[in-house]
Amino acid sequence: MQKKDEKANAVNEALKLPLAEEFEQDLAKLLQDGETVESVTIAAMDLDDFLLVNNRCGRSEGDAVLIAAGRYFLEQLPAGAKLYRYAGDMFCILFAAGTEKEEAFLRMEQLRKAYPVETHDHVKQTVTIGIASAPEDGSRPTELLTKADGALYRGKVNGRDRVCLAREEKMVTKTSHYTVDQLQRLTKLSKREGVGEAVLLREALNALLKKYEV
Repeated sequence: MQKKDEKANAVNEALKLPLAEEFEQDLAKLLQDGETVESVTIAAMDLDDFLLVNNRCGRSEGDAVLIAAGRYFLEQLPAGAKLYRYAGDMFCILFAAGTEKEEAFLRMEQLRKAYPVETHDHVKQTVTIGIASAPEDGSRPTELLTKADGALYRGKVNGRDRVCLAREEKMVTKTSHYTVDQLQRLTKLSKREGVGEAVLLREALNALLKKYEV
């Protein structure tokens, strides 16, 4: 999550949205209760070219765009859904238990198409959205977030201003070398958490890529 600063706090104060930590806690709780529902669906939303807004118009205008986006997302929330400001210009939606991925896709398409946010000089803004659903795309919070973020990234590289569904990632084999101690600790963690070692390694790699913004 982004470090908090005065600008971030100003936007948070204006929107009064729950943040990343609460999103992850709420998602984990819903997944733990998932035996009683058909699906748990999330959407990750990122404002397109937001850095350009800050660079061209200044931070105050960037804050205004963030606030306008957050208020619009709140207005468009379906019943039972909850909006969070995850980090920077990224927002997340946790849909009501039982919301299917396809239903969420249709709602997010409507939200995207009607997105009304503009800069003060009337430059229209757009938003890209990635959607993932448990158990289809994963059963752990980190898996689901990774899949939604991957769908979001795919939407960005394919032109932005679109909604993308998570899909099965193509797995490739890479030769890697780890110390005996690392492998033993990985095995211990896998048994403790009841999760495959490959899943844990993918989570760690995704965290590394996010850290260095790759």
